[in-house]
Amino acid sequence: FRIMAGKVKWVTDIEKSVLINNFEKRGWIQVAENEDWNFYWMSVQTIRNVFSVETGYRLSDDQIVNHFPNHYELTRKDLMVKNIKRYRKELEKEGSPLAEKDENGKYIYLDFVPVTFMLPADYNLFVEEFRKNPSSTWIMKPCGKAQGKGIFLINKLSQIKKWSRDSKTSSFVSQSSKEAYVISLYINNPLLIGGKKFDLRLYVLVSTYRPLRCYMYKLGFCRFCTVKYTPSTSELDNMFVHLTNVAIQKHGDDYNHIHGGKWTVSNLRLYLESTRGKEVTNKLFDEIHWIIVQSLKAVAPVMNNDKHCFECYGYDIIIDDKLKPWLIEVNASPSLTSSTANDRILKYNLINDTLNIAVPNGEIPDCKWNKSPPKEVLGNYEVLYDEEMAQGDGTDRDLRGRPGQSPGVKGSRARDSGKPVLTTWK
Repeated sequence: FRIMAGKVKWVTDIEKSVLINNFEKRGWIQVAENEDWNFYWMSVQTIRNVFSVETGYRLSDDQIVNHFPNHYELTRKDLMVKNIKRYRKELEKEGSPLAEKDENGKYIYLDFVPVTFMLPADYNLFVEEFRKNPSSTWIMKPCGKAQGKGIFLINKLSQIKKWSRDSKTSSFVSQSSKEAYVISLYINNPLLIGGKKFDLRLYVLVSTYRPLRCYMYKLGFCRFCTVKYTPSTSELDNMFVHLTNVAIQKHGDDYNHIHGGKWTVSNLRLYLESTRGKEVTNKLFDEIHWIIVQSLKAVAPVMNNDKHCFECYGYDIIIDDKLKPWLIEVNASPSLTSSTANDRILKYNLINDTLNIAVPNGEIPDCKWNKSPPKEVLGNYEVLYDEEMAQGDGTDRDLRGRPGQSPGVKGSRARDSGKPVLTTWK
């Protein structure tokens, strides 16, 4: 079948060549400008146009696309937090043990996103929280931007007074003239390696939301800052200290173009196993997987689960010095641009394995198939969670009847009982 490259918004020539080479390698396509096409690799804006009410376009059974129509429920920073908060409240109403809180009213298992407020809507709530701990540092991010654009740190209320029309009433200017932002409590105790801050970029493929079926890619990587971390307030404006985005770090004087300031996830595992121990390391990665599954469950009820869609998300996770993982954001279009030779290999394999799951055996797409590919085509992916399988095993139901127990991540143990518990995604 064919892809019409002329209708695809390619971010870079590298991405275009990697994708097309990948398609041609299978003998799936000839790249043509004026022929019908069945496999769409689209930008998020093109997806919105395809699914908009105005266009009235309808995909046929042999056409699939690489985004869900309202993927932004997870990938917009404000909507992600809103959906996770709603999910926690719903679990609380159901009396689920997953929504258990400690004596301070803090979630025991679902505390995986930093305290976050929407601006301008939640400005008064933010001020109230800020005054409880006036020495805290907060990070402001525009809701709809990527690559570190528009991000800055604050540690004084006066630093965001410019966002307020009238500081006495704390009323903000209208949303039409100011872009919506989220403001989150800054993780000021990140785990450091070589004195530098880093985060994890992990890839997760979702083939269907209802029932939820998702896959974890084994070949993620760490992105390091080029300048050693300091919590000093004098360095709040130095983004080379605080932001791990390659789009920012590559402009630093100390950026290394050979390794690109990146480590593979397997190297991180080896480092942590040698410095912290294997059991602690396994627990950390189990908790990361747990976070990913819960974030997907949080948006599943509101996601438009179109049968023509699949999606490969880029998850950004930060680990603090207590080895607690935090979900920072989820990207709808994780960069496929390669900054190093290893990067190119990883992303080529990522595309290859993603396509093998979306369209097994290189056959003509069929949106009606059950989206459960055979194990041999998974490549570097592994099944992270299969809702049908979990319910068939009674895992989720069993979990709800076990108050006070950890919500089960692979091989992990309940924090309070020390006994092994069932996993929720195998």
